[in-house]
Amino acid sequence: MAHPTSLDRIRVGSAPDSWGVWFPDDPRQVPWERFLDEVAEAGYDWIELGPYGYLPTDPARLTDEVAKRNLKVSAGTVFTGMHRGPAVWEETWAHVSQVAALTQAMGARHLVVIPSFWRDDKTAEILEPPELTAGQWAHLTKGMERLGHEVKETYGLDIVVHPHADTHIDTEEHVERFLDSTDSELVNLCLDTGHYAYCGGDSVKLIETYGERIGYLHLKQVDPDILAEVVAGGVPFGPAVQRGVMCEPPSGVPELGPVLEAAQKLGVELFAIVEQDMYPCEPDKPLPIAVRTRRFLRSCGA
Repeated sequence: MAHPTSLDRIRVGSAPDSWGVWFPDDPRQVPWERFLDEVAEAGYDWIELGPYGYLPTDPARLTDEVAKRNLKVSAGTVFTGMHRGPAVWEETWAHVSQVAALTQAMGARHLVVIPSFWRDDKTAEILEPPELTAGQWAHLTKGMERLGHEVKETYGLDIVVHPHADTHIDTEEHVERFLDSTDSELVNLCLDTGHYAYCGGDSVKLIETYGERIGYLHLKQVDPDILAEVVAGGVPFGPAVQRGVMCEPPSGVPELGPVLEAAQKLGVELFAIVEQDMYPCEPDKPLPIAVRTRRFLRSCGA
C-alpha cells in the first residue's frame, strides 16, 4: 500500500460549523465549551472563531479557554454586502472591527469574508437578483480592496474572501471575475471546496490556475445525488444543508486528496479548516464525524 505524500505545508483544523453552529446564540446548537472540548478530543490543533459571540469575546478568557485545550485560532469570520456601495461602509466596518480585534488578539492572521446572500437562508425569499450589475461588481471589488487595506493597516490581518452558495461570488465565472478584478496585495481567496463544488467549480483547477490567490482553504464535500436534486428544485442553501447536501468525507466530491496535493505544491503554508455544514444537528452527531474526518485527512498525509 502506497504511503500518502507528507503534506507538511497544510495546517489542518476545524470550526464551529462542523458542530452545527451557524449563529452566536441558538438553543439548537451545542454549548461553546462542548465544542472546544470535542474539537480537541477529535485531534485538531486549530479552530476558527465561528459566528462572533458564540465563543467568549473577551480575549483573556478566550485565550485561557483555548490554551488549556492546546488549541490555537486560525481566523475569524465576517459577513459583508460590499456590492451595495459606500453607503454600507460604516456599518460593515463596525462589525469587521469587532471580529478583527478579537482575531488579532488570539494571534490569528486571517479574516474570512463571506459575501451577503441574495436568497434568504431560511425562507428562500429572493432578496436581490442573483446577478450583479456592472456597477455593483465595481462596488464589490473596490469595497473588498478597501476592506483588505483597512484590515491590514489596522489589525495586521489578511482578508480571504469565501465563495459561497447563494451569494454573488459562487460559480467559476463569478470567482474568476472577482479575482481578475481585485489586487492580490489586498484581497485573496478562502477556497471552500464544498461550496465551489456545490456551484459547479473544480477546486484543483482553481488552485492550479490561480494558485497565488489561494490564501486559505475550507475542506468540505457535497453529496452529488442530493446536489442534483437541490439544483433541479431550486432549493436554497439552508434547506439543502438540512437534506444533507454537505456530507462526511470521503463519501462526496471533490476528492480531498488531490485538492490537498495541489495546495501543497503551491509552496506556501496554508490552513485547511474542516467545515461540514450540519445546522441543525443532534448534539452527539458531530464528534464521531470529526474523529473519522481527522483520521481520513491523516490518511491523505495532512
